[in-house]
Amino acid sequence: MPPRHAKAIAHLSAADPVLGRWIAQAGPCFLTRERSGTHFAAVARSIIYQQLSGKAAGTIHARFEALFDGRSPEPHEVLKVKHTALRGIGLSERKAEYVRGLAEDVHRGRVPLQRVDEMPDAEVIETLTQVRGVGEWTAQMFLMFRLGRPDVLPTLDLGIQTAIKRLYGLRTHPKPERVAKLGAKWAPYRTVASWYLWRVVDDPPQ
Repeated sequence: MPPRHAKAIAHLSAADPVLGRWIAQAGPCFLTRERSGTHFAAVARSIIYQQLSGKAAGTIHARFEALFDGRSPEPHEVLKVKHTALRGIGLSERKAEYVRGLAEDVHRGRVPLQRVDEMPDAEVIETLTQVRGVGEWTAQMFLMFRLGRPDVLPTLDLGIQTAIKRLYGLRTHPKPERVAKLGAKWAPYRTVASWYLWRVVDDPPQ
């Protein structure tokens, strides 16, 4: 387990006994950062995956890359592909527009993805949500799994809300404001806390 995960787990367990008991049951944290490919490819992939099962999204994403000889394309290459071709691989009308819009924004320099590594979290979210089809949740996933930012808590995420409801014995799903308030004690390791909360849904406590 990466050293920073060990430090995060020690902090979370001390700060929140309820979460700490679940961490002890769930075991090591295998949260990793996706370093391969480009930032553009990562955002395009997130758009393709929105509101689809993993299997269906994976199939469409593979078809998308097949348009470019099985690799992640550059923005200018996407702009050369006809809209009908994007629709033909299984993208909805709206998602095809979003992917082309992302490519246009990045190619024209309106969305400076090459600079996001140096931006604070809030600025990354502001930058990415300029793109049609990219909301706060998608930007937060980019922060967590692409940039490896350690202190992100996606308060709008249904899985996070469901996990908190189960772990803390709440009668209803907590609203984003309550998630943020509860999660304040997890800082500066809210990304690792989120990873463990998703495990509650994927592998419920016994």
